[in-house]
Amino acid sequence: MPSYPDLAGYIGGEWRRGRESLPVHNPADESPIGAVPVASREDLDTALTAAEDGFRVWRSWSPRARGDLILKAAALMRERIDEIAHSITLEHGKPFAQARLEVIRGCEFYEWDAAEGQRAYGRVIPSEPGIRYTVHHQPIGVVAAFSPWNFPMSQPARKIAGALAAGCSIILKAAEETPAGALHMARAFHDAGLPRGVLNLVFGVPADISSYLIPQPPTRLVAFTGSTAVGKHLTGLAAQHMKPVLMELGGHAPVIVCADADPAEAGTVCATRKARNGGQVCTSPTRFYVHQDIYASFTEAFVRRANAVTIGNGMDAGTEMGPLANLRRIEAMERLVADAKAKGARLLAGGARLARPGYFFPVTVLADVPGHADVMREEPFGPLAVINPVANLDEAIEKANALPFGLAAYGFTHDARNADRMAEGLEAGNVSINTLEASVAETPFGGVKESGYGREGGVEGLAPYLTVKTVSHKLTV
Repeated sequence: MPSYPDLAGYIGGEWRRGRESLPVHNPADESPIGAVPVASREDLDTALTAAEDGFRVWRSWSPRARGDLILKAAALMRERIDEIAHSITLEHGKPFAQARLEVIRGCEFYEWDAAEGQRAYGRVIPSEPGIRYTVHHQPIGVVAAFSPWNFPMSQPARKIAGALAAGCSIILKAAEETPAGALHMARAFHDAGLPRGVLNLVFGVPADISSYLIPQPPTRLVAFTGSTAVGKHLTGLAAQHMKPVLMELGGHAPVIVCADADPAEAGTVCATRKARNGGQVCTSPTRFYVHQDIYASFTEAFVRRANAVTIGNGMDAGTEMGPLANLRRIEAMERLVADAKAKGARLLAGGARLARPGYFFPVTVLADVPGHADVMREEPFGPLAVINPVANLDEAIEKANALPFGLAAYGFTHDARNADRMAEGLEAGNVSINTLEASVAETPFGGVKESGYGREGGVEGLAPYLTVKTVSHKLTV
């Protein structure tokens, strides 16, 4: 197996290690595996200048040429899939098979946007003789992007892919706890021949970097994936300087299970999905509203599958769920479980940290959870599911929409009328019926309400990275 990479920043086509660093730990055994450099103010200034220079070069390339280079870099990532996945498993803990799938998903984002960048069409507006009105889509400029720790490759890939396909340059502040995915992508673009300054990678204290980069004149767009609280803060900071934002924020995904659904099948599928990435997914199914007629059988199937999930080191064959990413997630799970139990919820599975080294916490199931419990309002971001009965679909939709979040929502039914009511009535940017897949490269992804603003992926995903210019051309004088 390959070793964990020597971590470095990437600015203006050069690798930088810096004077200060932060430790990176393996969550499976809590051991240190590397040190990520902290970008200095000088590094950030250099990155801004490099990104400006890179933008002037990159925007002059044809969309096809830009797409060809993005595809070349994506092909290198596919060739290096095992090396990249190994790094992700070491720093994040997710099973190696899931890490490989994440690499593939990241490559799919690049491949889709590489083609979509060639279809960023403008238009000609019909007009009176002697004048022509045209609408042009042009790259917005330097992008300041911030990606989270839960998907070390695929999350930053969304932002790099959109920016580069549109003709922008980008300064990416990737996650300090899981930096290797972004590093491997920077290596691939470097090896593919990306011009200097088009992609810049920095690490450091998030608040220090965002508060410095966002107000700077070269920064023209702020793209962020993370918590709603931080997203609101960055949006406010950007607004002070009239900078547009692309915000993919927190969720608390509801799942409605209608009376006509197969409770055993739905319960098994939902519990399996709950274990994906240790539940550390903004679209993870969390609040289950199950018709009272099948509530008991659904819950039984869910608990049975939850108890059967194989938990262990992500490098071990057969592991279905690795450790949580850090101690903060363990503490959050313990607090939410204790609060729910104190308020009358029934604990049916899990509920306590496993007695072994590493940040291991089992899939945890709470039933009959009162609405005033913290877990009913706060995104757990871990392997915690709450299951409550409902009398009908109207009640389920009302409860699903009760929170200020609206990123993903799910439904299980074999009735077309129920499916249509959920598709129309659920307040979410992504609604999935009889599947728990919320996003693929070819579909737009993002939230409503406090779950964000703008979209990544699909035809709509390039829009934040483009400005709209109207040109009025009088043909005679």
